[in-house]
Amino acid sequence: MHPPLRPPAPLPGPRRRAAALALAAALAGAPAAAQQAAPGGAALAIGIGGAVTSLDPHFYNASPNNSLAMHLFDRLVERDPRARPYPGLAESWRAVEPTVWEFRLRPGVTWHDGRPFTADDVAFTIARAPHVPNSPGGFGGMVRAIARVEVVEPLLLRLHTAAPHPLLPTELASVAIVSRHAGEGATTEDYNAGRAAIGTGPYRLVAHRAGDRTEMARNDAWWGGAEPWARVSYRFIANDGARTAALLAGDVDVIDQVPSTDLARLRRDPRVALHEIQGLRMIHLAFDHSRTENPVFVADNEGRPLAANPYKDVRVRRALSLAIDRRALAERVMEGTADPTGQWLPPGSFGHDPEVGVPPYDPDAARRLLAEAGYPDGFRLTLHTPNDRYPNDAKTAQAIAQMWTRIGVRTQVEALPWASFAARSARQEFGVRLTGWGSVTGEASYMLVNVFGTYDRARRRGAANSARYSNPALDALTERAVATLDEERRERMLREAVRMVSEDVAIVPLYQLVNIWATRRGLTYAARMDERTVATAVRPAP
Repeated sequence: MHPPLRPPAPLPGPRRRAAALALAAALAGAPAAAQQAAPGGAALAIGIGGAVTSLDPHFYNASPNNSLAMHLFDRLVERDPRARPYPGLAESWRAVEPTVWEFRLRPGVTWHDGRPFTADDVAFTIARAPHVPNSPGGFGGMVRAIARVEVVEPLLLRLHTAAPHPLLPTELASVAIVSRHAGEGATTEDYNAGRAAIGTGPYRLVAHRAGDRTEMARNDAWWGGAEPWARVSYRFIANDGARTAALLAGDVDVIDQVPSTDLARLRRDPRVALHEIQGLRMIHLAFDHSRTENPVFVADNEGRPLAANPYKDVRVRRALSLAIDRRALAERVMEGTADPTGQWLPPGSFGHDPEVGVPPYDPDAARRLLAEAGYPDGFRLTLHTPNDRYPNDAKTAQAIAQMWTRIGVRTQVEALPWASFAARSARQEFGVRLTGWGSVTGEASYMLVNVFGTYDRARRRGAANSARYSNPALDALTERAVATLDEERRERMLREAVRMVSEDVAIVPLYQLVNIWATRRGLTYAARMDERTVATAVRPAP
């Protein structure tokens, strides 16, 4: 039986096989096969706006990587489009003791190479996920509660935790299961080259060209049932206009991150259907807390480096927050495809605090706070942003730069491709940056553990805390909350944590995204709150 899990409320608005890619060389140059017949079924071409940086499903916890991984790999627990858990490779799970979870695995599942899936593969995955070298932000937080893995039988395992951890099944829904026989000793490059990218998922890898596209073929032996698409071409199209044009020209069948500037036109076009849902991603600004002295990309008004890091002063962080007109960003830059916010989850989510509202736009108060902090004439800074990851990311950064300049903080924007941005961000090379976080668990602890938690590799905390923010009191509250079995008490603690983050201006929340996909007429897309773009969500229209 399944343990009681509270789903989110409806929301508003290796041994590695050298021949694993023998077919890839022959097909590496094959074009997308949009709308063309293929043996045993149709082909599907998908155009995505976010760059996939690796085929290693444990390398980087980023939405484009996770979306692609969902085609090749499965998880013990899956999430439906509304982020509610359901059985995946585990057909059932239960807490047999407060600190012991038992997972009974699905029988008859095989890897793409025909080898059987067993509990030993799960044990290997849990050991591997937190320890991928050079990961810019991995999955340690998802398995950090697990103290010991006990393989009871080939299809039965028990996960022992140091303390009660009611969220473990929810967290495991983020961890792709990889095989021991393909993954043992494998590097991330082995996955990228296809040698280790052998999963149990609905599609098999055919070819992968970094920064361009991934070609996949249907796995007819998938335990979930054969998909309608015999081939899937998963293409990276960074430019918004080019993505829309590719859909209208029939080069692709589905696109994500539909440009807000094209929405009105696409709504009128009979060749296109739009599919949207309130998302779980919050776009925000993050400050560098890794340095107390000699901060980077910040200077006085004469261009001289500052001795002390201004972002360590909560008054400066609050001033920069008050100088931002979030409603203007949502209405003018995002053109109604985002909602202003002061926290990281939308209303109705587990842990959302109704008392934490949208911060006011108050440039006068911002100037007073800067003067109080010792910067009456402001200073100069560079705001870093990706330019191909989130809808209107660089445009949002430019708008914020203008707002900050008005209060005396002269701001320059440096926009970078996502692959470069992510790698540099993980090395703490920026002073302040625009980024996003999608709380795919639908509850507050996911961000508290992974983004706000003090970075501690040994304790698998703060895996995505590139800013190196640290608040021991918040860490302690988070630890108590995630170990609390009573849901009402846990939610009260999570709301308290939301208020603590807000009061300390750990980040500057900007807005929450509405997720929108466009398909050619004749297809439907099951819009997902977790913004994953997957072929399994595409079906011929009835």
